Amino acid sequence: MIKVLKPGLFSTIQDLGRFGYQEFGVPYSGVMDRQAATVANALLGNHKNDAVIEMTMMGVSLEFKCETLICISGADMCPKLNGIPISNNKVLQVKPKDVLAFGRLLRGFRAYIAVLGGFRTEISMNSRSFYKGVTLKNQLIKGDCLRVKTFEGISTNKNALLKVNLDYLTINEIEVYKGAEFDLLSMAQQKRLFNSNFSISNINNRMAYQLNEAMENDLRAVITSPVLPGTVQLTPSGKLIVLMRDCQTTGGYPRILQLKESAINCLAQKYRGQTIAFKIT
Repeated sequence: MIKVLKPGLFSTIQDLGRFGYQEFGVPYSGVMDRQAATVANALLGNHKNDAVIEMTMMGVSLEFKCETLICISGADMCPKLNGIPISNNKVLQVKPKDVLAFGRLLRGFRAYIAVLGGFRTEISMNSRSFYKGVTLKNQLIKGDCLRVKTFEGISTNKNALLKVNLDYLTINEIEVYKGAEFDLLSMAQQKRLFNSNFSISNINNRMAYQLNEAMENDLRAVITSPVLPGTVQLTPSGKLIVLMRDCQTTGGYPRILQLKESAINCLAQKYRGQTIAFKIT
Protein backbone atom coordinates (compact mmCIF):
# COMPACT_ATOMS: atom_id res chain seq x y z
CA MET A 1 0.00 0.00 0.00
CA ILE A 2 1.13 3.56 -0.72
CA LYS A 3 -0.40 6.58 1.04
CA VAL A 4 -0.80 9.96 -0.64
CA LEU A 5 0.48 12.65 1.74
CA LYS A 6 0.20 15.48 -0.79
CA PRO A 7 -1.58 15.11 -4.14
CA GLY A 8 0.27 17.78 -6.10
CA LEU A 9 -1.53 20.12 -8.48
CA PHE A 10 -3.33 17.56 -10.65
CA SER A 11 -2.23 13.95 -10.28
CA THR A 12 -4.06 10.97 -11.72
CA ILE A 13 -3.70 7.25 -12.32
CA GLN A 14 -3.31 6.44 -16.01
CA ASP A 15 -2.46 3.48 -18.22
CA LEU A 16 -2.25 3.59 -22.03
CA GLY A 17 -5.96 4.32 -22.37
CA ARG A 18 -9.49 3.08 -22.80
CA PHE A 19 -10.13 1.60 -26.23
CA GLY A 20 -13.25 0.26 -27.91
CA TYR A 21 -15.80 2.64 -26.35
CA GLN A 22 -15.50 5.71 -28.55
CA GLU A 23 -18.80 4.96 -30.29
CA PHE A 24 -20.43 5.61 -26.91
CA GLY A 25 -18.64 8.95 -26.54
CA VAL A 26 -16.05 7.65 -24.06
CA PRO A 27 -12.61 9.30 -24.53
CA TYR A 28 -9.42 7.31 -24.92
CA SER A 29 -7.76 8.97 -21.89
CA GLY A 30 -4.45 7.38 -20.85
CA VAL A 31 -1.05 8.92 -20.16
CA MET A 32 -0.40 12.22 -21.91
CA ASP A 33 3.24 11.31 -22.58
CA ARG A 34 3.35 7.67 -23.62
CA GLN A 35 7.09 7.71 -24.17
CA ALA A 36 7.86 8.64 -20.57
CA ALA A 37 5.38 6.19 -19.05
CA THR A 38 6.56 3.35 -21.29
CA VAL A 39 10.20 3.95 -20.32
CA ALA A 40 9.40 3.80 -16.59
CA ASN A 41 7.42 0.57 -16.97
CA ALA A 42 10.08 -0.99 -19.19
CA LEU A 43 12.84 -0.30 -16.67
CA LEU A 44 10.82 -2.10 -14.00
CA GLY A 45 10.04 -5.03 -16.26
CA ASN A 46 6.33 -4.16 -16.14
CA HIS A 47 3.79 -4.60 -18.91
CA LYS A 48 3.68 -1.41 -20.99
CA ASN A 49 0.01 -0.93 -20.02
CA ASP A 50 0.58 -1.08 -16.25
CA ALA A 51 -0.92 1.94 -14.47
CA VAL A 52 1.31 4.81 -13.34
CA ILE A 53 0.83 8.11 -11.52
CA GLU A 54 0.80 11.09 -13.86
CA MET A 55 1.79 14.40 -12.21
CA THR A 56 1.20 17.81 -13.78
CA MET A 57 3.59 20.70 -13.00
CA MET A 58 3.80 19.82 -9.29
CA GLY A 59 4.68 16.45 -7.81
CA VAL A 60 3.00 14.32 -5.17
CA SER A 61 4.31 13.23 -1.78
CA LEU A 62 3.95 9.52 -1.05
CA GLU A 63 4.59 7.33 1.98
CA PHE A 64 5.33 3.68 1.25
CA LYS A 65 3.81 1.01 3.48
CA CYS A 66 5.58 -1.88 1.77
CA GLU A 67 8.82 -2.78 0.04
CA THR A 68 8.84 -2.38 -3.71
CA LEU A 69 10.66 -0.86 -6.70
CA ILE A 70 9.84 2.45 -8.37
CA CYS A 71 10.94 4.44 -11.39
CA ILE A 72 10.29 8.10 -12.24
CA SER A 73 10.26 9.44 -15.80
CA GLY A 74 9.24 12.46 -17.86
CA ALA A 75 9.59 15.97 -16.49
CA ASP A 76 12.33 16.80 -13.99
CA MET A 77 10.57 17.77 -10.76
CA CYS A 78 13.61 17.36 -8.49
CA PRO A 79 12.52 14.06 -6.87
CA LYS A 80 13.80 13.12 -3.42
CA LEU A 81 13.56 9.90 -1.44
CA ASN A 82 13.69 10.57 2.32
CA GLY A 83 15.08 14.02 1.51
CA ILE A 84 17.92 12.70 -0.66
CA PRO A 85 17.91 13.72 -4.37
CA ILE A 86 17.30 10.85 -6.80
CA SER A 87 17.38 10.54 -10.58
CA ASN A 88 14.73 9.99 -13.22
CA ASN A 89 14.88 6.86 -15.40
CA LYS A 90 16.50 4.78 -12.68
CA VAL A 91 15.05 1.82 -10.75
CA LEU A 92 15.04 2.49 -7.02
CA GLN A 93 14.22 0.25 -4.08
CA VAL A 94 11.86 1.65 -1.43
CA LYS A 95 10.99 0.28 1.98
CA PRO A 96 8.17 0.80 4.49
CA LYS A 97 8.06 4.36 5.90
CA ASP A 98 10.10 5.75 2.98
CA VAL A 99 8.76 9.07 1.67
CA LEU A 100 8.98 10.16 -1.97
CA ALA A 101 8.58 13.89 -2.61
CA PHE A 102 9.22 16.41 -5.36
CA GLY A 103 10.55 19.96 -5.59
CA ARG A 104 10.46 22.63 -8.25
CA LEU A 105 9.87 21.96 -11.92
CA LEU A 106 13.11 22.20 -13.90
CA ARG A 107 12.19 20.77 -17.30
CA GLY A 108 9.04 19.47 -18.99
CA PHE A 109 5.56 19.61 -17.50
CA ARG A 110 4.40 16.06 -16.69
CA ALA A 111 6.23 13.36 -14.75
CA TYR A 112 5.36 9.72 -14.08
CA ILE A 113 5.82 7.33 -11.17
CA ALA A 114 5.78 3.63 -12.01
CA VAL A 115 5.80 0.91 -9.37
CA LEU A 116 6.70 -2.75 -9.79
CA GLY A 117 3.56 -4.52 -11.05
CA GLY A 118 1.66 -1.25 -11.57
CA PHE A 119 -0.91 0.52 -9.40
CA ARG A 120 -3.90 -1.72 -8.65
CA THR A 121 -6.73 0.79 -8.83
CA GLU A 122 -10.28 0.35 -10.12
CA ILE A 123 -10.71 -1.05 -13.63
CA SER A 124 -13.51 0.52 -15.64
CA MET A 125 -14.07 -0.37 -19.31
CA ASN A 126 -10.81 -2.33 -19.41
CA SER A 127 -8.69 0.56 -18.15
CA ARG A 128 -7.50 2.07 -14.88
CA SER A 129 -7.22 5.57 -16.41
CA PHE A 130 -9.00 8.20 -14.31
CA TYR A 131 -11.79 10.07 -16.07
CA LYS A 132 -14.71 11.87 -14.44
CA GLY A 133 -17.95 9.97 -14.94
CA VAL A 134 -16.17 6.76 -15.91
CA THR A 135 -14.09 6.08 -12.79
CA LEU A 136 -15.04 6.82 -9.21
CA LYS A 137 -12.14 9.24 -8.87
CA ASN A 138 -10.81 11.76 -11.35
CA GLN A 139 -7.68 12.81 -9.45
CA LEU A 140 -5.67 11.83 -6.40
CA ILE A 141 -6.44 13.51 -3.07
CA LYS A 142 -4.68 13.67 0.27
CA GLY A 143 -5.13 10.44 2.26
CA ASP A 144 -5.70 8.16 -0.73
CA CYS A 145 -4.23 4.69 -0.28
CA LEU A 146 -3.07 3.03 -3.48
CA ARG A 147 -2.84 -0.73 -3.69
CA VAL A 148 0.29 -2.28 -5.13
CA LYS A 149 1.67 -5.78 -5.15
CA THR A 150 3.77 -6.54 -2.09
CA PHE A 151 7.31 -7.71 -2.76
CA GLU A 152 9.87 -8.76 -0.19
CA GLY A 153 13.58 -9.35 -0.42
CA ILE A 154 13.88 -7.36 -3.61
CA SER A 155 17.40 -6.82 -4.85
CA THR A 156 18.28 -4.44 -7.63
CA ASN A 157 21.36 -2.94 -9.18
CA LYS A 158 21.05 0.59 -7.90
CA ASN A 159 23.72 1.78 -10.33
CA ALA A 160 21.64 0.80 -13.37
CA LEU A 161 20.53 3.92 -15.24
CA LEU A 162 19.02 4.02 -18.71
CA LYS A 163 20.21 6.84 -20.92
CA VAL A 164 17.06 8.33 -22.41
CA ASN A 165 16.87 10.98 -25.13
CA LEU A 166 15.08 13.83 -23.38
CA ASP A 167 15.34 16.39 -26.19
CA TYR A 168 11.59 16.14 -26.78
CA LEU A 169 10.99 17.76 -23.39
CA THR A 170 12.34 21.08 -24.65
CA ILE A 171 12.16 21.19 -28.46
CA ASN A 172 9.35 23.26 -29.96
CA GLU A 173 9.00 21.48 -33.32
CA ILE A 174 5.73 19.54 -33.56
CA GLU A 175 5.53 17.01 -36.40
CA VAL A 176 2.14 16.71 -38.09
CA TYR A 177 0.31 15.10 -40.98
CA LYS A 178 -2.27 16.82 -43.15
CA GLY A 179 -5.72 16.65 -41.60
CA ALA A 180 -8.96 15.63 -43.34
CA GLU A 181 -9.85 19.25 -44.21
CA PHE A 182 -6.31 20.54 -44.80
CA ASP A 183 -6.82 20.93 -48.55
CA LEU A 184 -9.67 23.38 -47.91
CA LEU A 185 -7.12 25.89 -46.62
CA SER A 186 -5.81 28.56 -48.97
CA MET A 187 -2.11 28.68 -49.82
CA ALA A 188 -1.77 31.72 -47.57
CA GLN A 189 -3.30 29.83 -44.65
CA GLN A 190 -1.05 26.84 -45.24
CA LYS A 191 2.04 29.06 -45.28
CA ARG A 192 0.87 30.73 -42.08
CA LEU A 193 0.58 27.32 -40.40
CA PHE A 194 4.10 26.22 -41.24
CA ASN A 195 5.97 29.52 -41.07
CA SER A 196 4.76 30.80 -37.71
CA ASN A 197 5.27 30.11 -34.05
CA PHE A 198 2.18 29.54 -31.91
CA SER A 199 2.10 30.03 -28.15
CA ILE A 200 0.17 27.88 -25.70
CA SER A 201 -2.70 29.71 -24.01
CA ASN A 202 -3.85 29.38 -20.42
CA ILE A 203 -6.53 27.01 -21.72
CA ASN A 204 -4.50 23.80 -21.73
CA ASN A 205 -5.35 20.54 -20.03
CA ARG A 206 -5.81 16.84 -20.66
CA MET A 207 -8.69 17.55 -23.06
CA ALA A 208 -7.05 20.09 -25.36
CA TYR A 209 -4.43 22.79 -25.83
CA GLN A 210 -5.68 26.07 -27.27
CA LEU A 211 -3.12 28.28 -29.02
CA ASN A 212 -3.12 32.06 -28.66
CA GLU A 213 -2.49 33.24 -32.22
CA ALA A 214 -5.48 33.37 -34.59
CA MET A 215 -5.56 32.71 -38.32
CA GLU A 216 -7.89 34.17 -40.89
CA ASN A 217 -10.68 31.65 -41.30
CA ASP A 218 -13.52 31.59 -43.76
CA LEU A 219 -14.04 27.82 -43.71
CA ARG A 220 -17.48 26.51 -42.90
CA ALA A 221 -18.10 24.10 -40.06
CA VAL A 222 -18.02 20.48 -41.17
CA ILE A 223 -20.50 17.72 -40.47
CA THR A 224 -19.76 16.28 -37.04
CA SER A 225 -16.96 13.80 -37.68
CA PRO A 226 -14.58 11.57 -35.70
CA VAL A 227 -11.60 13.19 -33.99
CA LEU A 228 -8.60 11.70 -32.20
CA PRO A 229 -5.97 12.79 -29.72
CA GLY A 230 -3.63 14.97 -31.78
CA THR A 231 -6.32 16.34 -34.10
CA VAL A 232 -5.83 20.08 -34.73
CA GLN A 233 -9.11 21.93 -35.22
CA LEU A 234 -9.56 25.40 -36.70
CA THR A 235 -12.34 27.24 -34.87
CA PRO A 236 -14.62 29.92 -36.41
CA SER A 237 -12.63 32.60 -34.55
CA GLY A 238 -9.43 31.41 -36.22
CA LYS A 239 -7.96 29.91 -33.06
CA LEU A 240 -6.29 26.50 -33.21
CA ILE A 241 -7.22 23.76 -30.75
CA VAL A 242 -5.02 20.66 -30.40
CA LEU A 243 -7.02 17.78 -28.95
CA MET A 244 -5.31 15.69 -26.28
CA ARG A 245 -5.90 12.33 -24.56
CA ASP A 246 -9.21 13.19 -22.83
CA CYS A 247 -10.72 14.80 -25.95
CA GLN A 248 -14.25 14.24 -27.18
CA THR A 249 -14.76 11.59 -29.85
CA THR A 250 -16.44 13.79 -32.50
CA GLY A 251 -16.26 17.44 -33.56
CA GLY A 252 -17.62 19.92 -36.08
CA TYR A 253 -14.59 22.15 -36.67
CA PRO A 254 -12.33 21.57 -39.70
CA ARG A 255 -9.57 19.07 -38.90
CA ILE A 256 -6.60 20.71 -40.57
CA LEU A 257 -3.70 18.78 -38.99
CA GLN A 258 -3.03 15.55 -37.11
CA LEU A 259 -0.10 15.26 -34.71
CA LYS A 260 2.23 12.28 -34.86
CA GLU A 261 2.18 10.14 -31.71
CA SER A 262 5.65 11.42 -30.77
CA ALA A 263 4.39 14.99 -31.21
CA ILE A 264 1.55 14.41 -28.71
CA ASN A 265 4.18 13.29 -26.19
CA CYS A 266 6.20 16.44 -26.94
CA LEU A 267 3.22 18.80 -26.60
CA ALA A 268 2.17 17.12 -23.34
CA GLN A 269 5.43 18.42 -21.85
CA LYS A 270 4.65 22.07 -22.77
CA TYR A 271 2.85 24.67 -20.70
CA ARG A 272 1.35 28.16 -20.87
CA GLY A 273 3.42 30.71 -22.76
CA GLN A 274 5.76 28.24 -24.46
CA THR A 275 5.83 28.27 -28.24
CA ILE A 276 5.56 25.51 -30.82
CA ALA A 277 6.02 25.30 -34.57
CA PHE A 278 4.28 22.81 -36.85
CA LYS A 279 6.38 20.73 -39.23
CA ILE A 280 4.72 18.68 -41.96
CA THR A 281 5.93 15.10 -42.23
